[in-house]
Amino acid sequence: MRNLFSGWLFVTVIIIIHACTEPVKPTAMQVSATEQTKPFDIKPSATSSENDFDFLVGKWKVHNRMLKERLARNNEWVEFESELHMRKALNGFSNVENYYSTFNGKPFEGMAVRLFNPKTKLWKVYWMDTNGCVMDEKPVTGSFENGVGKLYALDTFNNKNITILYQWDSRNLQQPKWSQAFSEDEGKTWEWNWEMVLTRIIE
Repeated sequence: MRNLFSGWLFVTVIIIIHACTEPVKPTAMQVSATEQTKPFDIKPSATSSENDFDFLVGKWKVHNRMLKERLARNNEWVEFESELHMRKALNGFSNVENYYSTFNGKPFEGMAVRLFNPKTKLWKVYWMDTNGCVMDEKPVTGSFENGVGKLYALDTFNNKNITILYQWDSRNLQQPKWSQAFSEDEGKTWEWNWEMVLTRIIE
């Protein structure tokens, strides 16, 4: 989802813009230089398992909160709603997520394909969406520990080399959270630019 809104400056009816008066405070989610596994020497946790994403199976309403501009010392956030559906595949060693929303009055659909490697005990997540209809060639990689999953990738953003962090927090099974952060200094500091709070749809 890293480049999902790289070109948007248009306001839709589902977007609410907030001008924040204080800087973003990522304390609870901050990954410090001492805590972070080096992004490209990623080792699985001792408990890493193909069942790590089981909490996400089903259908969810999603409240999104996202920085309007990334890596620009920007404190203006946009908020919007979406829906997420997830199912397991490949005998439980994979899962497929469908993400639905509306942008600029047009339907938007994204898809995440997650694969668990039983040899390395690591997850890889591949993203694709209707903006480009191509699969992400730089999947994030990582594992879960104590209900928190951290997955990393190298990429570029506005011609800058960055490290990307996807973080899943499943410690509250009723409202799991997904967050995204970018780092320009190989993980020493992070800018959190997107948070999704999920609420299960009861069918």
